[in-house]
Amino acid sequence: MKSDTLREILIQGAAFRLRSWHQDDPTSLAELANNKKIWMNLRDLFPHPYTLQDAEEWIQIATSDEAALHLAIEVAGEAVGAISLVFNQDVYCNSAEIGYWLGEPFWGRGIMTAAVQALTEHSFRNHDLCRIYAPVFGWNKASMRVLEKAGFSQEARHEKAVYKNKTYTDEVIFAIIR
Repeated sequence: MKSDTLREILIQGAAFRLRSWHQDDPTSLAELANNKKIWMNLRDLFPHPYTLQDAEEWIQIATSDEAALHLAIEVAGEAVGAISLVFNQDVYCNSAEIGYWLGEPFWGRGIMTAAVQALTEHSFRNHDLCRIYAPVFGWNKASMRVLEKAGFSQEARHEKAVYKNKTYTDEVIFAIIR
């Protein structure tokens, strides 16, 4: 894995930028992340309700995690979502998992599709990766559409692999190959 210069990443998009997390991000992070619609589409490690303390703890993890690239999605100077790339190990060392969420007021603007495309291009250019993949909950059609529009293809469907909020759903795997 090629390290990013000083861990300060800046990827500029037309309506957003991807950047490292800053110590002044917890307030906006906690406000936007405290949304059950977001929580329903993420792993249970993402808490609900989402508090200011959760945001502060996340930023501490995100800025110190050497096995992943965790970036804030910034719009108009404010952190409004997150996007991460987790680098795999061992025989999967040339693959990485992408994950993301965006505050509800910013949905439907094409921001997430562009952010996924930008991070994918950055990652293939700057890291020794041949494959980036994303597991998506079967009910999350919007995320599937983001990935399709970003050039990812559906690889697999694992039936009833996810148990979230006392409900089973499929896990759908999308991937893009360099």
